[in-house]
Amino acid sequence: MTQAPFAPLASGPLAGLDLLRISISGPVVHLRLMRPEKRNAISDPLIRQIHTAFVNLPAGTRAAVISGEGEHFCAGLDLSELAERDAGDGLLHSRMWHAAFDQIQFGTVPVVAALHGAVVGGGLELASACHVRVAARSTYYGLPEGQRGLFVGGGGSVRIPRLIGVARMTDMMLTGRVYDAEEGQAAGLSQYLVDDGEALGRAMELAQRIAGNAPLSNYAVMHALPRIADQSQADGLLTESLMAAVAESTDDAKNRMRAFLEKRAGKVARS
Repeated sequence: MTQAPFAPLASGPLAGLDLLRISISGPVVHLRLMRPEKRNAISDPLIRQIHTAFVNLPAGTRAAVISGEGEHFCAGLDLSELAERDAGDGLLHSRMWHAAFDQIQFGTVPVVAALHGAVVGGGLELASACHVRVAARSTYYGLPEGQRGLFVGGGGSVRIPRLIGVARMTDMMLTGRVYDAEEGQAAGLSQYLVDDGEALGRAMELAQRIAGNAPLSNYAVMHALPRIADQSQADGLLTESLMAAVAESTDDAKNRMRAFLEKRAGKVARS
């Protein structure tokens, strides 16, 4: 698939975000964490900018890619900015992270994460909020909060067990176990494993493919599928029927099905 070059945003609410480098190529927006000297650790200003960026994606965006500048994707919470907080302040701080990552998981477009180096603590929470994860072989995963007297606060206790199970997350938090890229792939932390230097390119290819889907189908996968998984079987089946009926009623779906029946659309094949 030929990909148009990415161009930086010159104006609008995203142009002034100094901790993110945001560029666009057709329907795909690329957001790069820009704190390489801190291993892209997440500070309060950065989490606010992530939230702002995903709330204000440019019109016409159909998919997004998030990556990290430098040698690491994201090493988690910036502990150098961690101030002593009372319980109320801690609650509000955690909820600020929840708002940002909810906007990724339950926003307007699917998000692909390109992972390399450290995907640790809050970095793993960020990655788990994305819909598809591509990991380079340099990637490693950890949840060091247990060794630091902390508990995950960016949604990790909800999202990560859905990827790898409660037992694996318990082990990581209690013992400090670190998964390498191959172990993470086998456990379910990534869906794609590629050689070093190839994660971003593969993430871009996947995002372009996703952007070609019907928008309502993508929205259903993002919003309905995880909720169906949390429902009883009977409730889930009803929700599925309602979502399927809405999706297939759109002109986009009808045109795509007509193209398939008229042999103008490709069949499923191994890539």
